[in-house]
Amino acid sequence: MLQPFGPNIWTVDGDDVRMFGALPFTTRMTVVKLKTGGLWLHSPVLPTKARREALELLGPIEHLVAPIKIHSVGITPWGSLVPSAHIWASPEFTARHPDIRVDTLLDNEVTPPWRGEIEHLAIRGHPIVDEVDFLHKPSKSLILTDLIQKHFADRDASFWRGVKKIVGVFGEAGGVPLDVRLTVRDRLALRKSIETLLAWDFDNLILSHGHCLQGGAGQDVRRVFAWLLGPQERGTESANSGEITN
Repeated sequence: MLQPFGPNIWTVDGDDVRMFGALPFTTRMTVVKLKTGGLWLHSPVLPTKARREALELLGPIEHLVAPIKIHSVGITPWGSLVPSAHIWASPEFTARHPDIRVDTLLDNEVTPPWRGEIEHLAIRGHPIVDEVDFLHKPSKSLILTDLIQKHFADRDASFWRGVKKIVGVFGEAGGVPLDVRLTVRDRLALRKSIETLLAWDFDNLILSHGHCLQGGAGQDVRRVFAWLLGPQERGTESANSGEITN
């Protein structure tokens, strides 16, 4: 159930979901063991018996993170199981889910207790994507939610594969979804957020939807944001730099 990704960081595949009741998405939770011995859960998937038992072997759950307003499915179930866990959420999460308990909304002025191990950045400039991105420093892993997607080629029917190719999120060469690129509200604010993200010291990439990347992640993230950063920022590396993992 727990797939090691680096020192004190794991991924857990969740149940498939249907966006808008139709479009198939795989899901993924990221688990970090902090220096306190406690666990930090990013975009929690539903807590099955096997998942609960696997996490119990690692340590107590201290933090639950909803990194974007549409990733809510596991927050209340895990929060009910572990009421002592602190629940963190993206800036617009509570406005969308007023019935879900949240202890702290994450913006760029908040200093969480895990700051020395995990950096966070609330992405600005988009009316829909209120995503908070993270850097796990010990493993040099960038953790993203919906901003970049690389859906698996072998999971969908041919129709949905075609849709995902059009949207630009299909396979290892996927990237920022077309609908996100077309609905930017403040291009300068978004560019500044991405430039801040690219200045972080990361080499690996964990995505909530699709292929992750071990090695070469800096070049790949720069590649997928070339439409925003401009031609002078275009990476020269292939989209397949590094080792692709599930």
